[in-house]
Amino acid sequence: MTATTRDARRPASGEATVESLRLGTERHKEAFCRMLLDSHDPYRPAVIPWPSIGEDALARLTGLPFWDIAVETEGHAAARIARMAERERDPLIKEALCLMAFEEQRHKDVLSHMIRFYGIPLGAEQSYAPPPQVEWYFMRTGAGECLDSFFAFGLFELAKRSGFFPEDLVEVFEPVIQEEARHILFYVNWLAYSRRRRPPPARAAFALRRIGTLLAAGRARLSLGRSMESDNFTSSSQGTIAVEVSARGFLELCLSENERRMARLDPRLPRPWLMPMLAKAALPFLPRR
Repeated sequence: MTATTRDARRPASGEATVESLRLGTERHKEAFCRMLLDSHDPYRPAVIPWPSIGEDALARLTGLPFWDIAVETEGHAAARIARMAERERDPLIKEALCLMAFEEQRHKDVLSHMIRFYGIPLGAEQSYAPPPQVEWYFMRTGAGECLDSFFAFGLFELAKRSGFFPEDLVEVFEPVIQEEARHILFYVNWLAYSRRRRPPPARAAFALRRIGTLLAAGRARLSLGRSMESDNFTSSSQGTIAVEVSARGFLELCLSENERRMARLDPRLPRPWLMPMLAKAALPFLPRR
């Protein structure tokens, strides 16, 4: 999840050499900001043509018990990134952060439009006022997105291959999933840039803060998992999620999808590496079938 100190992705044998980028330089900043700004997709949630779906697909969609959490997560992310943009002094980074906040709010809007269209019941929506520790919560949001996106890439492809949802509905969310890939790539490069721009004594403190936000994001997701289990998540989803895949197969799918989505983006930029590294380390201990 945290940024690598490598200057660029090392090309494989037979692969074209990738121009190197020195982290923390103006060229590095220009590259990761322009990656985000120039790849923006201007779709509008209000005019998305939501497809009509059959009763079985509608039951699967409305039976998933995490729509409240998904809406809240996007709302908090948008508010925290917008607050970070307000305090940013560098014009280019500020522009990129404003766009990221807009896109996170748009993810929430996409979910809200879908929920209304298909009649999915939700609880009362909470306030999204950002907390005062601006940089801490921005970093925590980025860490959480790195954790979530790695698995979301695999789950999205699994849903597409299995026919769990109609293809037209899955395709509506393709821009949202790819935007998350852009966001986490921006985040890990912002981390690398921010660390390198600090004086040496401050780099250690920044690294510790980075580890702390990762642990906080991981702890929050473990707590959420226990909460869903105590709320009988398994029984409420039974009959809704009927896709069978081994743990090894799922991790391999997450790895391949992560690589495929990152391949669309500037190859000079260091990639999120923690989740792929952990997944690869786990593979030898998992049965093939």
